[in-house]
Amino acid sequence: MITEPLLVPADCEPCPMMIPKLPLHDPRWRDLRGARAEDVKAILEQMAAATGTGTGDGWRQSWACLAEDLIDDGTVSDGAYAALPHLVEAAAALPAGQAVDFWVDLGFIVTAEDRPPVPADLRAGFSAALRLAEQAALRSFLVADAPARVCARLALSCVAFAGHRSGAALWDLQLQEGHLLLVCPGCGYDTEIPDFFVDPVRPPFEAPGLPASADARPAGHPWGEVADVLRGAALGEGWEAFLGVARRAAEAEVPPETPGQAALCLVAGMVAAKGTPQWAGREWARKLMLLTGGFRCWSCEQTWTIADGLSGDPDDAHPRSPLPQTPSPGPLPRILKPQILIPQAAAGGGAGAATKPEAAGRSGEAVTRPRQDGNALLAAGSVPWGPVPVFSAAVPGPLGGVNSLAVVTRPDRSVLLAGAGDAGVVCLWDPADGRLVHGPLEGHPDPVLSMASLLLPDGRVLLASGGGTGTIALWDTVTGQPVLEPVVNWLGEVTGMCTAVVPDGRTLLVSATSRGAVRLRDPASGETIGRLNPSGRPIHAITALPIAAGHTLIAAADAQGGVQVWDPAVDDPWDRGAAVQLNERALKDADHRVATVAAVPRAEGTLLATGDRRGVVMLWDPATGAPVGDGLPPATSAGGTPAMAATTLRGGRTVLVTALKGARSLRVWEPDTGSVQRIALDVVVTCVATAGPVLVVGHDAGVLGLPLRQQ
Repeated sequence: MITEPLLVPADCEPCPMMIPKLPLHDPRWRDLRGARAEDVKAILEQMAAATGTGTGDGWRQSWACLAEDLIDDGTVSDGAYAALPHLVEAAAALPAGQAVDFWVDLGFIVTAEDRPPVPADLRAGFSAALRLAEQAALRSFLVADAPARVCARLALSCVAFAGHRSGAALWDLQLQEGHLLLVCPGCGYDTEIPDFFVDPVRPPFEAPGLPASADARPAGHPWGEVADVLRGAALGEGWEAFLGVARRAAEAEVPPETPGQAALCLVAGMVAAKGTPQWAGREWARKLMLLTGGFRCWSCEQTWTIADGLSGDPDDAHPRSPLPQTPSPGPLPRILKPQILIPQAAAGGGAGAATKPEAAGRSGEAVTRPRQDGNALLAAGSVPWGPVPVFSAAVPGPLGGVNSLAVVTRPDRSVLLAGAGDAGVVCLWDPADGRLVHGPLEGHPDPVLSMASLLLPDGRVLLASGGGTGTIALWDTVTGQPVLEPVVNWLGEVTGMCTAVVPDGRTLLVSATSRGAVRLRDPASGETIGRLNPSGRPIHAITALPIAAGHTLIAAADAQGGVQVWDPAVDDPWDRGAAVQLNERALKDADHRVATVAAVPRAEGTLLATGDRRGVVMLWDPATGAPVGDGLPPATSAGGTPAMAATTLRGGRTVLVTALKGARSLRVWEPDTGSVQRIALDVVVTCVATAGPVLVVGHDAGVLGLPLRQQ
């Protein structure tokens, strides 16, 4: 492998380290995903221009677009290992203060949970790039006056580039939201601590042990300068011991064997020293210092350091006993989940104690943690909750995984459940007992990604299905026969479907694709009769929002994490009609990048639910675009594509079911009371739907039903 020189002007300072790189003309690029040589070359030229003049940030937008391809839904592409050596070398030559965001983005990439192995021929270059990234990112830390939140991410990125596992906390820490998400290293279950990130005036527990001494790195390594900067940091009475641990960790240059608690002390100390404004840096640093405590898993009841819980499954994690003290989070929040564990600081400075959750929300009802056990759902203490009907797969050949569901309600009030998956076959079941009614309905040439039912003015009920190659098909739910044979189009995979009712009495099928084509279709012919989404942004999910009798709006989650609301009753796609957009300030303040949407029926009117890849759910009033209530905090530290479905139970209770695809659990949330029930499953969730009091779960091997109320 040969190296290519960095494209920089002759009068620019040379890059401190030349690293091996895959030549941009090498045909190997064609075999890599997520990065094209021509895109990398364009960014290098833009960075070179900024390096020579000290101004210009055109490269930032180009890098942002490329970064979305290098890491998609938490999965790193193998093209990153070829592109990053080029880009790291160029970013290292930029004025240090200009590259802070780049190093933070790189930190997220190198700590992502789903990273393929580095190809052998790219390993040397990528390893050298990380060494250079560590030095350059530390230089940026030393000269940049970064806001406290950005400084925390930059510090964690520096720790990650040094090869320490605590850098993975980048994905889990949401200090502005106040709660903490941990994964038990012993049993793998999630523990969520609400109101964790309070600002303690004094340390609520003793500082962790000092890191073991390690061989020093070559003279002049920037970690030594970080240690010097930390000597001027101050957090108030009682915190000096914690800052001493931070300085010692920096002096040792954060070798991989540094205890996780000490590495997190270092991160907090770095924020105290350089985060701006100074008061905010110190406040964030004290909150981060709380991560050096411990927690007790609600499931296996073992105690661990929080550092181990943030790292997922570190090989050297061992349960602690007794539980290290952790600060009291204060009063219980309105939203309390059954997986919550609240370590309390005991009076008089004694050992911390943990309490199991006993109540949820304002209702004061006992919280249960149902779990699937074969064909039964059991509550705490193995109390029967209800049966788990497994939807019949007694059809020729295995149904396989089901990744799309739709509820079909017919004029006689009978209900069917439709499901389909990668096999391209469609089935309809009775949701009450899982009995197969129609199926398999074959003919779909591609995996079915989305479905919707349509109640037409003449009383017919059709089922629409959309596939991975743009296929759209229509089925008669009474006979199970096709109304429209599957037809492939060029608009991209059908990522969402729903029904629109417009004031002139028409019922329309709405389809959305990954290429941003949102079409209004005649359900009788499948022909396009209108268009939405004039911005053309790719769409991840859509839903219909009833706002009046005979009038629905369409809400969509786009690929940029935004939400678009359209009125299908207007002909001009730029005309908003009755549609009100969501409050952008509220979305930004919550750091809420929406990945899915769902309608939530309520007696007072339908609300819009938005969910992101952390499991956060927010509710919105379609009439004003304003958020409603407190929302639902994250579900897990792992993250993933969200799935949601809502229904109204007997007595008018509204519940919203949420899950992260690929997980083995889901949450049932009652927004009016704030109560949340977590249900552990034996299957990997792919999609969810509700049919009255029955929750239907599509999973990697089929479909099952769960009762939403205890029997």
